[in-house]
Amino acid sequence: MKKLLSLLVVALPWPLKRWLLRKVWGYRIADSARIGLSYIFPGELEMGEHAYIGHFNVAIHLGRVVCGEHSRIERGNWITGHPPAGAHFTHRTGRDPSLLLGAHAAVTKSHIIDCTDRVQIGAFTTVAGYHSQLITHGIDAVTARQDCKPISIGAYCLVGTRITAIGGAVLPDRCILGAGSVLNKAHSEECVLYAGQPAVRIKSIPEDAAYFKRTRGFID
Repeated sequence: MKKLLSLLVVALPWPLKRWLLRKVWGYRIADSARIGLSYIFPGELEMGEHAYIGHFNVAIHLGRVVCGEHSRIERGNWITGHPPAGAHFTHRTGRDPSLLLGAHAAVTKSHIIDCTDRVQIGAFTTVAGYHSQLITHGIDAVTARQDCKPISIGAYCLVGTRITAIGGAVLPDRCILGAGSVLNKAHSEECVLYAGQPAVRIKSIPEDAAYFKRTRGFID
């Protein structure tokens, strides 16, 4: 019954949809937050002031989605995972199938985000362009089983179009990941342009770069 209701909720006017999401699902949604024509039904949902999820997004099989204030998920993104109580990945006892967006963070259009384990995108970071993939799970050839690790993208980062990030990858604060790059490990140096397949350090970026000092996420 609840699943059928979720299909009906998608097309309702926002004030009624928000009321039902709060009342029936127990989601914590700020008065100024908004969801468009999207199917967003994680276990838990928290949206801060002025957080926005646009049209034609799907977010399912997740433990939680947290959208910080003024964060944005634009349109056509596929966000999925494996439920906390699912049959697989039981060897990963600390697994957290969640998407966490910091304040003023943005995910643009037509990306795939696999949250079998946690994907964290820091404040004022933009996952830009189209068709990037953040994939937290895969096959471990040594043990011949599915495995997963979280992905962490720091604050004030700019992630270029068509990148791939895999489980265990870390992009530190105030970094740029070049278009088409493959982020396949945990990096630690801040204020750096990383690029390539796999992504490596290309050059330093000035700490006083204007992008790193923004007070609002969206760039006109």
